[in-house]
Amino acid sequence: MFKFNHFNFNVLDLEKSLAFYDEALDLTPVSKIENDSFIIVFLGDGESNFRLELTYLKDRTEKYDLGECEYHLALETDDMESSRKKHEDMGVVCFVNEDMGIYFIEDPDGYWLEIVPKKDL
Repeated sequence: MFKFNHFNFNVLDLEKSLAFYDEALDLTPVSKIENDSFIIVFLGDGESNFRLELTYLKDRTEKYDLGECEYHLALETDDMESSRKKHEDMGVVCFVNEDMGIYFIEDPDGYWLEIVPKKDL
């Protein structure tokens, strides 16, 4: 049996990314690995065991090529209205699909994150 553990984004400015994920999604550091060439910070939501891994390569200076960005990480919220307002105020909403009731935000490195309403199953 397999369970989700973590998902990785490589970031160009670790402090900027940490501030973004904290402000936009309330994701905070839960652990850190550092050596001479990289820093890895795992972010969590304080409720689930799933982690978002931010990898910062210390010698990296150029932006990451995200291709056509045909992938994304989805997060759910129990308050779509206030979440969307917060993200609009931050200027990070990059796509809205009113018909599906979802929207996407973009992080400092160009990764898209889908915001979906929490649904009781």
